[in-house]
Amino acid sequence: MDFHIDIQNTLAEQSVANEIPSAAQITSWASAALTACGLSTAELTIRITDANEVQTLNRDYRGNDKPTNVLSFPFADELPEGVELDIPLLGDIVICNEVMQSEAQAANISLEHHFAHLVIHGTLHLLGYDHIDDAEAEEMEALEVKLLAEFSIPSPYANNHAFNEPEGSKTNHSRSE
Repeated sequence: MDFHIDIQNTLAEQSVANEIPSAAQITSWASAALTACGLSTAELTIRITDANEVQTLNRDYRGNDKPTNVLSFPFADELPEGVELDIPLLGDIVICNEVMQSEAQAANISLEHHFAHLVIHGTLHLLGYDHIDDAEAEEMEALEVKLLAEFSIPSPYANNHAFNEPEGSKTNHSRSE
């Protein structure tokens, strides 16, 4: 597999940096999702940052002026006509460390397990998966559960954990709603 996964940790100099999974772990989670979806080559960025940055992105791109756990920014729709790349550039995933930690604590799950879920979830969004309607949600959740099981991580949906979902909405993660 030829995956180029750029990990950007804006928290590297903060005390929480020790709580962030290793680049190798993050890469393995994203790679599992890419492989499961039939890709053998791809490029994406995973940015780990704070609530202020995520809130700004969420406000500017989704109209929601609050932080959220993960945002996915697919690149495929934005490639200028006639431009071809040697490797598929999928887009960017932005994970809010503070929201991720708060959700994991509230749901009584490990930070590593929740982080893995958000990486896989965000990667699947870059690949076109979504959870706007029930059928899409079931398909995406089933794939997430299958991929997490490969890492001996239990289903995040087993106890009906709700992570920062707006009322009346099944999605809050992608600007491509």
